[in-house]
Amino acid sequence: MTTSLAAPVPAPLPELLPYHRMARASARHRWWRPVLGTGFVAVACVLVAALLYGLSFALGAAWGYPEAPDGTVEFGPVTGTALDLLVIASALPVVLLAVRWTGRRPAGTVSSVTGGLRWRWLGLCVLAALLVLAVTAGAMLLLPMDDATPSRWAGWEVFGPALAMLVLLVPLQAAAEEYVFRGWLTQAVGGFVRSPWWALVPQAVLFAAAHGWGTAWGFADLAVFAVAAGWLTVRTGGLEAAIGLHAVNNLLAFGVSAAVVDGLKSDDTAADAPWQLVAIDLAGIALYTAAVLWLARRRTPTRAVPAPTPAPAPPPLPFSAAYPQVPAAHAPLPCVPVPVPVPVPCTERTDAPDRPLGAAPSAPPPGVADRTSR
Repeated sequence: MTTSLAAPVPAPLPELLPYHRMARASARHRWWRPVLGTGFVAVACVLVAALLYGLSFALGAAWGYPEAPDGTVEFGPVTGTALDLLVIASALPVVLLAVRWTGRRPAGTVSSVTGGLRWRWLGLCVLAALLVLAVTAGAMLLLPMDDATPSRWAGWEVFGPALAMLVLLVPLQAAAEEYVFRGWLTQAVGGFVRSPWWALVPQAVLFAAAHGWGTAWGFADLAVFAVAAGWLTVRTGGLEAAIGLHAVNNLLAFGVSAAVVDGLKSDDTAADAPWQLVAIDLAGIALYTAAVLWLARRRTPTRAVPAPTPAPAPPPLPFSAAYPQVPAAHAPLPCVPVPVPVPVPCTERTDAPDRPLGAAPSAPPPGVADRTSR
């Protein structure tokens, strides 16, 4: 008779979490944490922006800056642009705090699936964006516009300080927007859905709406930009590709505006772009996407990480551990009965009344037993 042993069942592999599902990277994830965190990000960003603007306007009035037509302080194009960029950049620490406090996970998990910003990969994406968007920006400058007003060179005394300010603050502003939309919002929605497309659509609509309502072409351009940046984020496992595209695009746009007289005073945004500029911009987005995918095939960045496994239940304690024995030094001595001699009353000792209590009676003298027996 032969017996066969059943093969051991292998343990199931942990679920792999892509970028948009990183809200579940914490063992303490609950369904309400992304909702609570979204409310925290929205309220905190508004409060911080109001605080920064209020403080800057108070200082500007104290320092003698002129009053703007809307009742605020007129700082000038360079200082005013720097203030706007700083206010937007303040959303970056707000998102990191939301991930850490409400999400109960490391703040770096909003940067990439590896838990931090991958600087080498970010540098490659910035280089690709510079090569692609420089071509499209040149094409936009050469594009004839019927209603365009002639522009004049602002001069190095104006352009130099403005360019230094833009190089310092535009990357922070672009990164903050990416952390809010492609970062927090994508992961918040991804905590409820598995498909990345359902997580990318809401952030794209909100990103386009946040830039204002201009032309239909401008709104479509912003929405496509947001979807492409979000898809690259999920495809590469981090925000580096989106930050590179956004930072270089904004730096070129602000740089062109700073190069002409009163260019930074314009209130036009990407939402007001005509269809000619939108067509060129969409071509640049497509070329950049293809370049990043080509780099990703050669570098293969980490795209997903294993989901946290719940801690195993501790084994039951043995009887001796659950009910520890009393140490020997403190153990009670065993109770051993000790015989106690019973004293004999004096009235019963007729043989020796003078014998002490407890002494055994002596043998009777000869002849006594015979006289008492019957």
